Amino acid sequence: MPRKLKDSLLAVALLLPSAIIFVSFFFYPLYRLFYLGLHQQNRFGTAEKYVGWSQYSDVLGGDDFLDGLWVSTRYVFLTVPLGIVLGILLAVAANRHLRGIKFFQTVFASTVASSVAVASVIFFVLINPQVGYFRDVTFFSLSDPDTALRGVALSSVWQNLGLTFIIVLAGLQAVPEEIYEAATLDGYGPFRRFFRVTLPLISPTLLFLVVVLVIFAFQAFAQVEILTNGGPAGSTETLVFKIFNSQQPQSLGVGAVMAIGLFAVTLVVSLAQFLILERRVHYGS
Repeated sequence: MPRKLKDSLLAVALLLPSAIIFVSFFFYPLYRLFYLGLHQQNRFGTAEKYVGWSQYSDVLGGDDFLDGLWVSTRYVFLTVPLGIVLGILLAVAANRHLRGIKFFQTVFASTVASSVAVASVIFFVLINPQVGYFRDVTFFSLSDPDTALRGVALSSVWQNLGLTFIIVLAGLQAVPEEIYEAATLDGYGPFRRFFRVTLPLISPTLLFLVVVLVIFAFQAFAQVEILTNGGPAGSTETLVFKIFNSQQPQSLGVGAVMAIGLFAVTLVVSLAQFLILERRVHYGS
């Protein structure tokens, strides 16, 4: 057997398991979503009717989808900037050669071990409007349509803080000490070193975190279901929550179209972040 053919067969054999996984768990489900979006089921799910692309235009341009997208977008702005800032502050504070600093690094990173459900239950106990320890704090009240989303966002910020802290701390520890020493000799103070040296050098890390946290925020569901169940008055119904509620046979097509819409929005937002933010990212060593 020719060596070139043998190498090609080996490459196919190595790629085949990954290809099977991708087809089974990504491409086929995506195809099924497109297919369901083109059809309407009867109330029993025993028959379907082809409706074409009209269902896509009706759903994606409808108030239900746009309301869910607006709530999800607000959720992104409530969680991502605050989470990034807190992660940076904690990482900078813990990036020191002090005795016992490992203990504080472990504490700051501990939330990475908690699930979304655990974080949501913790904050349900803390800010529940009836029995919570901080039920009188109206800024995060879960019973007010104007503030409920803030309370839900608070649990996500806390739950993702450990991940943000670990990644930023790793980025900080990869910066050579010689660069800080040179900046100090050039007369840079602590704040100037932070904004002129630290942030540019960890900008690739921050770009990665922004993209990941935005995707996490668009996929928010469990915290909404546990803390508010979409209320009050639908003020916390994210797009994923609306998709979850479209599980009845007659609304499967609507849910499928919403899922395709969420996929497209997430893809566009992620690409836009790379195109816009990457210009400000410093990859120099």
